Amino acid sequence: MERILIVDDNTDICLLLERFLSKQGYKTASVQRGDDALTLLRKDLFELVICDFKLPDVDGLEMLRRIKILDPTTAVIIITGYSDVRMAVQTVKHGAYDYVTKPLYPDEILYTIKSALDRRTQLVEGRPVAVGAADDHEEDAPEVNPVKPVTRSPKVGTILTGGRRFIFGKSRSAEMLQKHIDLIAPTNMSVIITGETGTGKEFVANAIHQKSKRAGKPFVAIDCGALSKELAGSELFGHVKGAFTGATSDKMGSFEYANGGTLFLDEIGNLSYENQIKLLRVLQERKIRRIGSNTDIVVDVRILVATNEDLREAVRQGRFREDIFHRLDEFRIELTPLRDRKADILLFAEHFLDLANEQLEKNVQGFDDDVKEKLKEYYWHGNLREIQNVVKRAVLLAQGDVITLDCLPFEIISPSYSMEDSTTVVSTVAPANNLKSVSENAERAAIIKVLEKTGYNKTKAAEVLNIDRKTLYNKLKAYDIHL
Repeated sequence: MERILIVDDNTDICLLLERFLSKQGYKTASVQRGDDALTLLRKDLFELVICDFKLPDVDGLEMLRRIKILDPTTAVIIITGYSDVRMAVQTVKHGAYDYVTKPLYPDEILYTIKSALDRRTQLVEGRPVAVGAADDHEEDAPEVNPVKPVTRSPKVGTILTGGRRFIFGKSRSAEMLQKHIDLIAPTNMSVIITGETGTGKEFVANAIHQKSKRAGKPFVAIDCGALSKELAGSELFGHVKGAFTGATSDKMGSFEYANGGTLFLDEIGNLSYENQIKLLRVLQERKIRRIGSNTDIVVDVRILVATNEDLREAVRQGRFREDIFHRLDEFRIELTPLRDRKADILLFAEHFLDLANEQLEKNVQGFDDDVKEKLKEYYWHGNLREIQNVVKRAVLLAQGDVITLDCLPFEIISPSYSMEDSTTVVSTVAPANNLKSVSENAERAAIIKVLEKTGYNKTKAAEVLNIDRKTLYNKLKAYDIHL
């Protein structure tokens, strides 16, 4: 029976999740503080941790880091409010499986839990984790399989690969992206793919592979940001039995799994200096050596890498080797954020609507006009990953044939801020028409401010506001404040 640890300062959420997951056949435990969770994790094995991003003593990123130090195989799902979506996206970059936003919905959380545990099983069994299509989260493909040749679909901005749909979009930047993929795919050149988290870097790498001469061979994806310094060498190059404590048998590395095909290294800038040197040897000599072995293994692998940081700056700071950078930088593809591709937003939304209908066994037909406008206006901090989550939640909430405004998060319906060049610009949600609305807006702002100061601890916030916890919950609901 798989064990799940729930970490949230809201005892109601802990209780509800424990009851729900116990009925689903999982063994559960819950705590309200990060330190208590770490104490439990040192004593017992938990396959999965569901952790609130805002805890009284530590934030989600620090919790994720500590959990991965204790056991790199532990799967982590972050719970967050929409006000912290940008930070939650960063936890995915640093090794969390995914994030879910409050309020929690049973179908959504159960689907995410099962997917996270499936992914963990693959890692523990030593099977490489790769992506096969853009039909789901970039991380979610279960295994490495040869794929069928790519053929064009009649629909604008879409290609079919192995029977699955890949959505590029129809904007000018999307057209340029397709041209670059068509140009670079038939070659063996290395490619650096840059872009914000959630823009689809792994999808682009897979599309390059599937349109290349290596399409019938494996595509193996490795997230360097999720690998600890100790595990990275074994994951990439393999090891022999007895090479280190815990190496009970020989293990193939990702380069061997990808032999003849393509290896995609996401967040390449996170590789340790030692492993950068080993990677340079592969790039120069096309040979690898398993940890603990004296024998070289010849490999024929095309390398594609991705990053959301400036590798040139990392080179200047001495964090990334310049010789590796120049060997990888034979061609570069820069992905445009979704907010700058407004012509593509509804195309992606409709694609994710189809996926959500399939996953949730529903038959929602589309979006009403007001929803379409809100989707086009929103900033989309998490890019494609965020819009997929928003659409899936909306499908879950939809009561009729179309998605209406009440199915969207408050922050999308009435954004309280916009972002330009990463600078937050505060604006009013809506003009006040009377004294009552002025008072309500002021009270809502005061509650949010106190919550921020207390680290989103609702018990402390209620004390500061001099109201009981039940009153605070009622006001959170009344003012549509999601934590």
